Amino acid sequence: ILASEESVKQHGLKPLVRLLAWSVVGVDPSVMGIGPVPAIQNLLKATGLKLDDIDLVEINEAFAAQTLACAKELGLDQSKLNANGGAIAMGHPVGASGARITAHLAHELRRRGLKRGIGSACIGGGQGIALLVETV
Repeated sequence: ILASEESVKQHGLKPLVRLLAWSVVGVDPSVMGIGPVPAIQNLLKATGLKLDDIDLVEINEAFAAQTLACAKELGLDQSKLNANGGAIAMGHPVGASGARITAHLAHELRRRGLKRGIGSACIGGGQGIALLVETV
């Protein structure tokens, strides 16, 4: 799911998306589920983009209220969130959430003919992570 530009050229691969930026943050462990919020905010600040510039957002569902709290805090348009359902609908395989989120985001952006997406997750212990991809 990930290759360097050199490998793409060397092996004649056709990428689905390009990784533009990422952000990793720490939050108080007592509110670990909110980690995607500052991670996404940092990502947007670093790239000069606004949430309105983003077509789809995938936020891991550690549990339903956690994802809803993140969406509310961000002011996220619900129609952009977890386009085909999140971990509650699809499963939450240990160690595979990042790959699942990224793959679903890449394929859904392409399927819909959209440009940019953010994938994000809270991480136990008080972390949040986010990445920004763009279709190529």
